[in-house]
Amino acid sequence: MTQRDLTITRVFDAPRELVFRAWTEPERLASWLGPDKFAASGVTIDLRPGGAWRARIHSAEYDVERWMQGAYREISPPGRLVFTFSWDQPDDVVGETVVTITFTEVGDKTEMTFHQAPFPTEDERAGHQDGWSSTFEKLAHHLEEAR
Repeated sequence: MTQRDLTITRVFDAPRELVFRAWTEPERLASWLGPDKFAASGVTIDLRPGGAWRARIHSAEYDVERWMQGAYREISPPGRLVFTFSWDQPDDVVGETVVTITFTEVGDKTEMTFHQAPFPTEDERAGHQDGWSSTFEKLAHHLEEAR
């Protein structure tokens, strides 16, 4: 692991099957994807190795709209998910990264380890860390409501 890798580990008060579905069902993903003050829409998922995914996040408050996309590399329900991630915009400096998520049972909770790499700079990694950390707060709320 380098300073251009991002790893976030978080425990959710939900069974891992539910946490996995939150990442792989379009309507669930749309309900929490995006940092604070952002909403997601246009979520499409072709959940198979090589299948594409795409989503839009937008914020009226910040007057920002961004599309993200990628392809699935590995789908091992409910324990592991691997996919590529890139922003769909001409000025994107991050390029394609690979996201690997593992879901581990911890009693009746789930430990999620999120890893994304490589980032071109430490600043880009730090920006994604802030965004994902805020996004995972929304995921925690989604899982509370879904239980």
